[in-house]
Parts: sequence; C-alpha cells; structure tokens
Amino acid sequence: MDIYLFAIFMLACCAAGATGAVFQPGDWYKTLDKPWFTPPDWAFPVAWTTIYLLISFAGARLAVLDDNAYAMAFWAAQAALSTLWTPLFFGLRRIKGSLGVMVPLWLSVLGCLVTAFSLDFWAGMAFVPYMVWVTVAAALNFEMWRMNRDVVPITVNDM
Repeated sequence: MDIYLFAIFMLACCAAGATGAVFQPGDWYKTLDKPWFTPPDWAFPVAWTTIYLLISFAGARLAVLDDNAYAMAFWAAQAALSTLWTPLFFGLRRIKGSLGVMVPLWLSVLGCLVTAFSLDFWAGMAFVPYMVWVTVAAALNFEMWRMNRDVVPITVNDM
C-alpha cells in the first residue's frame, strides 16, 4: 500500500468528517425521540474514525489496480454524499430531506463494497464495517423522521 495515497484518501475523509465539527448535533438533537437502537453518543466518533481509516486503506489499495474506475467512482460518490448528509440533518434539521441523501449514500457504499471485493479482498473487507454502519444510520434516519415529523427545518436565512 502506498502511504502517500493513504494520506490523500485520509485527507478526503477528514474533509468529509469536518462537517461533523461544523454541524454538531446540539440541543435540538437531544430533544428528538430516538429509536431503541440508537448508539450512545460516544460511539459515533469511534465508528467514524475507524471507518475513515479503513476506507482510506481500501482507497489506497484500489487506486493502484487496473480496472478500478467503478471502485474509484463509488469511493468519490460515498465521500461526497457523506459530506452532504451531515449539514442537511444536523445543520438544516432536514430529517426527511437527509433521507434523500442517505439512499444514494447507502447505494454508493454498497457499490464500493462490491467493486472493492471484485478487485482486492482486503479492500472489500475494509468496506464491511462501513456498510453495516450506513445501514444502521439509514434505519436511524428513517426512524427519527418517522418519530419526529414535527421538527421544523432551519432555512438558510435562519442561519
């Protein structure tokens, strides 16, 4: 694995993760009704740090392989969609709207998983925890929308 490629992929993950620092859950999130399977707050940074390390590893392994175009396209798509989800959900409080990002995010992570496994076993394995996490996140997003339909989104003018 090329350490410089790993660093580039990790930098992309840090940029995506920075939205979590900018758009933090805050007090409004604490007041939401949450499903029974909501992980404790401490689990989120642990999970995302682990996922970012693993998918950076996978990206670095995949980037040097022949026929990697779809794997790299799915990698870029999941990074972009992951970056977009946080400001929608936490920043604008658009719980339902963030589902519109969650569906293609889930599909892009699945695409990463499938294409990575077709090219490199260890890169594919590195996407398994992300697939599990994004599946839980999608279920959480849906349930929070279902349980909190009265949440008023913030408009850009309110920021």
